[in-house]
Amino acid sequence: MTTEMKLNDSSLPLRRDVKLLGNILGEILVNYGGIELYDKVEKIRTMCKSLRNQYNDEVYSELKQEISSMGSPIRKQVIRAFSAYFHLINVAEQNHRIRRRRHYHLEDDTIVQPDSIESAILSLKENNIHTDSIQHALNTLSLELVITAHPTEATKRSILEIQQRIADTLKKLDHPLLTARERQKLEESLFNEVTILWQTDELRHNKPTVLDEVRNGLFYFDQTLFEVLPEIHREVEFCLEKNYSEVDWKVPNFLRFGSWIGGDRDGNPNVTAEVTWDTLHMQRKLVLKKYKNVLVDLMKRYSHSTTHVEVSPELLQTLEEEENLFLPEDKKWPIQTEVYRRKFAIIIERVKQIGMTESGYKSADELLEDLYAVKRSLKKHHPAEHELKTIQKLIRQVQLFGFHLATLDIRNHSGEHEAAMTEILRKVRIAENYAELTEEAKIKVLETILMDPRPLLLLHEDYSIETQKILQVFQMIRNAHKEFGPRSISVYLVSMTKSPSDLLEVLVLAKEAGIYRLHADGTVESQLNVAPLLETIDDLTAGPEIMETLFKLPVYRNHIQQMDNQQEIMLGYSDGSKDGGTLTANWKLYKAQLEIHEMAIRYQIRLKFFHGRGGSLGRGGGPLNKSLLSQPAETIGDGVKITEQGEVLSSRYLLEDIAYRSLEQATSTLVQAATHISKEAEQGQLRKELWENAIEEISSEALSKYQSLVFADPDFLTYFNEATPLREIGDLNIGSRPMSRKSRGRFEDLRAIPWVFAWTQSRQLLPAWYAAGTGLESFAAKSIQNLQLLQAMYEKWPFFQSTINNLQMALMKADITTAKEYLSLVEDQEIANRIFANIQEEYEKTKEILLKITGDKELLDHTPNIKDSVYRRNPYVDPLNFLQVELIKQLRQQEVPDEELLKEVLLTINGISAGLRNTG
Repeated sequence: MTTEMKLNDSSLPLRRDVKLLGNILGEILVNYGGIELYDKVEKIRTMCKSLRNQYNDEVYSELKQEISSMGSPIRKQVIRAFSAYFHLINVAEQNHRIRRRRHYHLEDDTIVQPDSIESAILSLKENNIHTDSIQHALNTLSLELVITAHPTEATKRSILEIQQRIADTLKKLDHPLLTARERQKLEESLFNEVTILWQTDELRHNKPTVLDEVRNGLFYFDQTLFEVLPEIHREVEFCLEKNYSEVDWKVPNFLRFGSWIGGDRDGNPNVTAEVTWDTLHMQRKLVLKKYKNVLVDLMKRYSHSTTHVEVSPELLQTLEEEENLFLPEDKKWPIQTEVYRRKFAIIIERVKQIGMTESGYKSADELLEDLYAVKRSLKKHHPAEHELKTIQKLIRQVQLFGFHLATLDIRNHSGEHEAAMTEILRKVRIAENYAELTEEAKIKVLETILMDPRPLLLLHEDYSIETQKILQVFQMIRNAHKEFGPRSISVYLVSMTKSPSDLLEVLVLAKEAGIYRLHADGTVESQLNVAPLLETIDDLTAGPEIMETLFKLPVYRNHIQQMDNQQEIMLGYSDGSKDGGTLTANWKLYKAQLEIHEMAIRYQIRLKFFHGRGGSLGRGGGPLNKSLLSQPAETIGDGVKITEQGEVLSSRYLLEDIAYRSLEQATSTLVQAATHISKEAEQGQLRKELWENAIEEISSEALSKYQSLVFADPDFLTYFNEATPLREIGDLNIGSRPMSRKSRGRFEDLRAIPWVFAWTQSRQLLPAWYAAGTGLESFAAKSIQNLQLLQAMYEKWPFFQSTINNLQMALMKADITTAKEYLSLVEDQEIANRIFANIQEEYEKTKEILLKITGDKELLDHTPNIKDSVYRRNPYVDPLNFLQVELIKQLRQQEVPDEELLKEVLLTINGISAGLRNTG
């Protein structure tokens, strides 16, 4: 029997878990709402499943009647029942992923799990990659994952914690040596947890504050990331040592986590300088707590006595002096011979005093020096071939997390900086109206200011509240560098970057805060990376010219030299997709990377691309390792940064095993990409000559199709507003940011997140696939050679393969039959039917061409586990969609919205999000 067959057989335990959890939920429904509630849920589920298997007018009419005739009390519980089922199935599927990983380790030592770190290292060995090349690649390897609050996880923290406990119980149920009594206890525990889940409010009662979102983000550092990140590094070391035992490997800290939560000001007036400062304190508080816990554990473990071992003289020499300097008598370790415990007592106290008294460590480097001293001493008496891994793990943790936990990025809109500069320059009579100047004139003004060491601000002048807030942010950054270290805030992102002056304005504001300095001798000191965020199709196209203009400026080159000649550039996937459709946006993003990369080489500047991918497919989402593979191979060597957005945090980082597997897959991809790399590197010339020309033509056709609907059809916005639950989403308390940047109701002001969220809820998922079919089909229809070219591109080009696979996933999650239900919400049925006919025709066209390109019979044949999951969920999502349409119809007919009715609508939104595992 093949390994693949065995893995397919392993889906049996998943079905067992789903059945067990479903039966428990059924029993709870009977206990809570009587047999009437249970029968109602079962009847609706059975009808939806029947319609999925074979459409029947009679069954459909009966289902619609069943839903419309339901009264409020039981209807609400029916919605909750289907939502609860998704929370349970999500846990079961995650547990099954853990089970499959363990299968590889238990089945046979010769079987290596695909996309594991071990598989990557073996691949290097099989391809005869020299150890020097591997070490060089490791030294340049860099992956930074940046957590964001938006789109916020729709699931409440309390429910996530219940899911965590259920997952832990399911994992224990897999133990082969369980007694009957132990199994009974675990199943009883499972029943109790599902009962608590049922009896817990699904909806947040209030909109979360920014600091609430900070706490939610810190939850993942506390639960999994603090432990998992050093384990990933250790696995790389272990696999290298195992396969290349003759080399003394040095694995740098290539994998880190950053955060936007509490630093992202773009469109969120609630993120003030004070909130960012509080965020930094909260992060430090958590990381110091984690260190104290580890140190107390090491103090218990390292009970070595000098009566039995010889410790290093350097440790003994300073011990008594440090005890007298840092410890009161009652905190000194009483047993003189237990040297390590004496040392750890000092370290623990100094960690406790950080930020409070002069006794505390001033920097993470000071703490590291003490830990290195302990490690050097341990080496004198502990067997070399059995290194104590606990101290090394803590050293790695301190290297990774410092005293700041996660580097906090600051982001703000370019218009905010321009407005501040306009006011400041008017006050000092440099420019009467800076905003009205040409780009060339702006650059000249800003360059002159940056070349002048004198300050620009008038100390006693009154500025507007808006300008004061901008200045406070930069002053806060300077203070943060002093209090928390320069790694606490190292990048300032400028959203909606449209010209070089957008970045120079930030440098001027940094200069006024003392973060950028021009000294009298002409030397420059710069402590803040300024990164453009290229988002719209036009901005992506202009990106290479914007950056080249900056690289030519001596004043900007002086700044870049302080950044070790590395420029960070962020690419926004959301607004580009909203602006030009997913296929065109993805190609423009890819092309911009290539062009900026080739241009930067001429200036000897290294680039780090920061990919602002969303969790949902319409915003560039997808598995982390696949996201890495889809980038141009030549751009990976300088480091990669990717956002991990709120809605995917629980699915990737709630459970330690899942977190490990997700980061392991990303590391495996990165290691291979940085060494003998991918098929793409081998196909570089072919790509340039054939593939890029093809995708350019396809993209152009797709863009025309997309814009003909979204921008040229005068009724499109009406359709979007009425045929989706966009209005109702605004009442769901899942994020601290407003839905629109401004309150004018224009399409361009609407954020990409509610744009995608609303389409996802109505099962149309239009941003994730629309217009791609027209682009691909029009190219393929020109000749059989063109179709064959697309098939070759799918087989050999990771970018194109990732694009096609994401389109398949989008079509699979979309459901045109269910989407049709939302047409009844549109007041003008002529508009509804006309636009929906367009969408339906494009859906079928897209599906047909994708199957021709992949050669598959059905969508997602290449990923049967995901396909099975979608099939398993659909009959349970459908009832929520039917209920949502009925409830929105009633709600919109009311002059004064009924609070209970609105609550039921919001429950359907939550449930569909859990079922499709996406918000925005």
